[in-house]
Amino acid sequence: MINTISLENFTLFHNVNADFCPGINVIIGENGTGKTQLLKAGYAACSTVEQIGASSLEVDTVRQKLTERFVSLFKPLDDKLGKLHRNGADSNSKITVKFSDDKELALSFFNNSQNLAITGIGNLDNTGAAPVYIPTKEVLSFMKGFTSLYQRFGLSFDQTYQDICLSLDLPEVKALKLQEKSRWAIDQINAVVGGQFIFYGGGKVTFKSENNEYSANVVAEGFRKAGMLARLLETGVIQPGISGTLFWDEPESNLNPKLMEMLVKILLELSRNGLQIIIATHDYVFLKWFDLLSNKDKGDQIRYHALYKDLKTKKIQLEHAENFKSLSVNAISDTFSDLTKAQVKLKMGGLGQ
Repeated sequence: MINTISLENFTLFHNVNADFCPGINVIIGENGTGKTQLLKAGYAACSTVEQIGASSLEVDTVRQKLTERFVSLFKPLDDKLGKLHRNGADSNSKITVKFSDDKELALSFFNNSQNLAITGIGNLDNTGAAPVYIPTKEVLSFMKGFTSLYQRFGLSFDQTYQDICLSLDLPEVKALKLQEKSRWAIDQINAVVGGQFIFYGGGKVTFKSENNEYSANVVAEGFRKAGMLARLLETGVIQPGISGTLFWDEPESNLNPKLMEMLVKILLELSRNGLQIIIATHDYVFLKWFDLLSNKDKGDQIRYHALYKDLKTKKIQLEHAENFKSLSVNAISDTFSDLTKAQVKLKMGGLGQ
């Protein structure tokens, strides 16, 4: 579990410290404020030895493999690590992750570095608590053959898409080992989408309803996205209290607003059972459901993180609050407020005049 991620001179960040709660963390901000970069930095730094493809904790091997992982996740210009160094900065880029067990992993590099410098390599040991990253786009519609193509050719997809395809294609855990809350969440999703996604291996995915079986490609994209979560629970890649942090970039993307209440209920229940979740979102409905459905009596912990560019310094800043209404800068609420004002003005006959 992550306590803090600190980014210094990394991509567009001058110096930002994100303090996460053990429950649900919701990151908001306008485009270009670094939400996805923050998620990927945390995901990359929390990778296990197995995920980066290292056979041991030998220092040079880990440095090389973790460097390759950062490049594959961020896709910098010319595939050069140094391109992730903040333009114009005269000191090293630094990524520091502090974990809940007081362990720390620190990574650094400069604009001409070939490999990361790493302190705390032992914290990458394969404990089974690997993090999970769900990217913005659903993958069920193009899984077949994707992993083979990704390994052979220079596809423009970043490595989060390969990672998620490999995770989805794992076999299901035994029914007796499937957690009760995982089974409940899977049943909730299958009931809403009207069937179940079937994984045959090799990336072949279909959708089976009560009376028929279809190609996954003909199913609504929002259903496919919900189906990804159900499958990750089926395979045990997501196991509350056991698996590592879940990073999810824009869960609401292509999701009908009517599905958001169900998704928020599931995420809250998973967090109550020990899963740390870090989400980036642009959606007011999604944000509001967290506000309405969270219950402190059930132990819910939700922290909101607002990324924004300071108008004076032009630097990216980060503000935390336990209630999103308490944030002084909130791009989602501000936009909703502007929309409400425009609607009132329209009714009064003043919009566009």
